[in-house]
Amino acid sequence: MATSTITSTAMATSTPQVLMPTDTITPPVMAPAEQALVTEARPAAGLLQILWLASPTLPVGGFSYSEGLEAAVDVGAVSDEASTSNWLTDQLHLSLARSDLAVAAQAIPAWQANDLPRIQQLNTWVLNTRETQEFRLQTEQMGRSLLEWARSLSALDASVGSVFEQLQSAQLAPPTYPVAMACAAACAHTSVRDSLVGYAFGWAENMVQAAIKSVPLGQSAGQRILARLVQAIPVAVDHAMRLDDDSRQAFTPMLAILSARHETQYSRLFRS
Repeated sequence: MATSTITSTAMATSTPQVLMPTDTITPPVMAPAEQALVTEARPAAGLLQILWLASPTLPVGGFSYSEGLEAAVDVGAVSDEASTSNWLTDQLHLSLARSDLAVAAQAIPAWQANDLPRIQQLNTWVLNTRETQEFRLQTEQMGRSLLEWARSLSALDASVGSVFEQLQSAQLAPPTYPVAMACAAACAHTSVRDSLVGYAFGWAENMVQAAIKSVPLGQSAGQRILARLVQAIPVAVDHAMRLDDDSRQAFTPMLAILSARHETQYSRLFRS
């Protein structure tokens, strides 16, 4: 858009002339309004990248996991809109914010500084704190899928190509989802806070869809739950950004027990 405006302005104001070999072409001077358009385009590109990463259509398999919610429905801990809303809000604050969001908040600047030992340390922490097999398989599978997504689009999008190159150079075995997402967010060149908000919103959308299928709930109920989660996300992100290595944690005993039960649950829609 900005390039088109600049080009058309230059054509309208220039006087046609024949250029001799000794003539020098002087680039047109942009008006303040045109300069503002170019400046605004840069953060807009980063925002679009974060929206892309938060989209449920991103082929990382998030839709196939309920993160213990299906097991909570099976034992009767979640049964309607109110209990679903309370469950997911607690999970946002007590699980996601304290662990994965906190890891991503620390991994983004580590990727930007190309601090590979720090990235390895955070990746190992995520693997070591997954309390059940299905939780560990989830973060490994989604991390690998994000790497494959970056590989498939690396020739079409420079930012995505950077994600693939950095994940490859780090040689994480395997890349966990929070650390891989942090790499993608770092390549988007947006603020850490905006990146975490996008991460949390993508999680919220996936969990609401899981609730709609497993409780089950209607679409309107799902949107009301999502609205409550949207109100809670900024607080959760601020909390995550304040946590350091000593205060970051992954201690949710009930969620771990439900996940372990889910591994042998008789009938399942989801992989976790």
